[in-house]
Amino acid sequence: MTTTVADWFGTSENWVFLLIAIPTLGAAWKVVSSQNIVRAVLYLVVTLGGTAALFILLGAEFVAWTVVLVYIGAVIILFLIGIMITRAPLGTEGDLSHPVRVRIPAALLAWIMFFFIGWAVLDGFGAEVIPAGEGGTRTADLAAVLFDRWVIPFEVVSLVLLAALIGGIAIARRDPEDAS
Repeated sequence: MTTTVADWFGTSENWVFLLIAIPTLGAAWKVVSSQNIVRAVLYLVVTLGGTAALFILLGAEFVAWTVVLVYIGAVIILFLIGIMITRAPLGTEGDLSHPVRVRIPAALLAWIMFFFIGWAVLDGFGAEVIPAGEGGTRTADLAAVLFDRWVIPFEVVSLVLLAALIGGIAIARRDPEDAS
């Protein structure tokens, strides 16, 4: 069965996909092109939120909530705390970009890789469609395994990460010098 562009735009799921994907791509571009690090981190939040929405659209709720909890809830907060602790300059920096002699080959290589990976995916999978409801793992099954068998290692890792965060804050914090 061949599909045309008109068929693609005639499906409501594809319109929802476009409503999510276009702002996500725009925010991703702003992540790499913003000269203010705080704004870049906030654009990264939008990008990761759009990615989570796309996972929900695909029916992968567990992966979507993992993106929200781990990346948006932990990594972004860690970035912001790191910026605040190190007292990084919050203004814009004009000299952060590479010269044109480096940017053009990098952009060309990125486009070549994009087309090569796209060709490989289309060659490998073609127009195959995964029927709804088949395959995959239910979120309840993953939760049962995680919280029955792996609950102790899960809690130990969370305590180690908390200790590392507190240690990083203690090391990076500068006490005011004594006036005496």
